[in-house]
Amino acid sequence: MIASITFHLIAENKSMTSSIKKNTILITGASGQLGNELQNLSIEYPAYNFLFTTRKELPIEDKKAINIFFEQHQIQYCINCAAYTAVDKAESEKEKAFLINAHAVGFLADACNKHQTKFIHISTDYVYDESIKRPLKEDDAVAPLSVYGLSKLKGEELVLSKNPSSLIIRTSWVYSAYGNNFVKTMLRLFKEKESINVINDQQGCPTYAADIASIIMEFINRMKVSEYSGIVNYCNEGITTWFDFAVAIKEFVNTSCNVLPIQTSQYPTPAKRPQYSVLDTSKVKKMLEIDIPFWKESLFQCMKML
Repeated sequence: MIASITFHLIAENKSMTSSIKKNTILITGASGQLGNELQNLSIEYPAYNFLFTTRKELPIEDKKAINIFFEQHQIQYCINCAAYTAVDKAESEKEKAFLINAHAVGFLADACNKHQTKFIHISTDYVYDESIKRPLKEDDAVAPLSVYGLSKLKGEELVLSKNPSSLIIRTSWVYSAYGNNFVKTMLRLFKEKESINVINDQQGCPTYAADIASIIMEFINRMKVSEYSGIVNYCNEGITTWFDFAVAIKEFVNTSCNVLPIQTSQYPTPAKRPQYSVLDTSKVKKMLEIDIPFWKESLFQCMKML
């Protein structure tokens, strides 16, 4: 009799669990740095159904394809990790940069608005006015220096006009064990070169994509996620330069490669970078009541992955 009762209770619990409908989270740009980190993190959130899409499964520049996809799936949250990130190449591919970073983002925001889907979009520190020489707040002036920055700002404007309840997360100097980024470039150059020159007069905040993934899921996992809207800054704690960032990476590997500091003027690039783009993260820390890891701590975690 006891065994029978236990069996029926287990069966009843399984039936109740299977009848609970999971909220679905759509992630675009799944093959990129943040998309891959979200895939790693998704196993810690079994209460959600994740849809990871690349351009092949969901071409976000195609408005019709987006509408069809949203009609086929009931999506509660959409995290847009897709972006055109070739900063220098964007100077000669302006149309392509604006297509992916602006117009396609507008299509997604519009679809989310129609289907009552919470939209979370990732933006950049490159939208700010670099003349402000203190940690940049969300309501500070914007004045992008590059086509990339202009395209990301236009994307933000389209998001807020088409779907005001969206959440935009501005971040900076993103790196990961996945994709192309500064950390992986340095590791490659350490093997290939006897010495390398790295810019020492640009200040910012290196940010581990895994930490961005965690903060996104923290937003979603809160009961009052609908209250979180507008723009928030997120980056790892601490301020550094590209040179000091490179030196920190070198500390984790056995290399004889010399890292030498140079000025921006000694390394001209097609796109102009901000010399000061340190983000103020007090808003997100207050919203979520969190502490943010120091950038070197997160770099250590990434290096262990690599």
